[in-house]
This record gives sequence, C-alpha cells and structure tokens, in this order.
Amino acid sequence: MKKDIEIPVVKDVHVAIIREWNEEFLNKDWNAYILNDRETAIEMTMVVSKGYEGDRKTSIMRHNIGAVEAKSFKKIEVVQENVLTLNNEFYVTFYADNKLFEKRFVFEKNSVTEASLITISLIEKEGIFAS
Repeated sequence: MKKDIEIPVVKDVHVAIIREWNEEFLNKDWNAYILNDRETAIEMTMVVSKGYEGDRKTSIMRHNIGAVEAKSFKKIEVVQENVLTLNNEFYVTFYADNKLFEKRFVFEKNSVTEASLITISLIEKEGIFAS
C-alpha cells in the first residue's frame, strides 16, 4: 500500500558550484561538486545534470561518482559560463544506510555569479549551494 512506502529525506548532502583557478588554462572556472556532510559515506552515487529554459536545453550528462566518504566531496563537472544563463539541474541518487536516496538540486538561471559567492567550509573555497 502507498502508506507503507517510506521515502527517505536527503540531509547533509549538497551540490555546489565552486569558482576555482584552472592552472592549465590560467583562468577561473565554475566547477560543480557533490558534498557529503554526513557522518557516514554515501555509495553508488549517480548524478544526472542538464540545463534548460523554455526551448533552450543542454545535453543530459550522466556521472557515476561512486562512493563519497563522510565529510568529503567530489567533482561532478565543469560548468561553462554560457550554461549559467539557464536553469541548471543536478539529480542525485545514492545509497546510504541500506536505503536509496534521491534529490533534485537546482541553480536558478543567472543565480551563479561572482557577487553571490559564499565560503563553502567543507571545500574551503568560494561557491554557491543549489536550492
């Protein structure tokens, strides 16, 4: 029955876009990261990302992140400047505590800017959290 289905709530797992220096190209890039601020690891982590606004859409990207240890993070992908003018969605699924978790993280269009950067303590760099 529907009432017997438990849908676990995702807590202490986040997606952030970080502004980082790229030594190879000698400029700053926007990089998406998954952050695990839980006390336990998350496993079999998958991230599906896309950008969209009306008729404009990016390709759908699928990333097998694997395990993300407790209080750590892993890079998902580089986010190009022109994609930040779209809504950017990161759909995250993972296993933890013998349960399947899933959550949709969204960066609203034009919300990722230099002016909106905050310090992300887990990474110790400046970035923006998804809603």
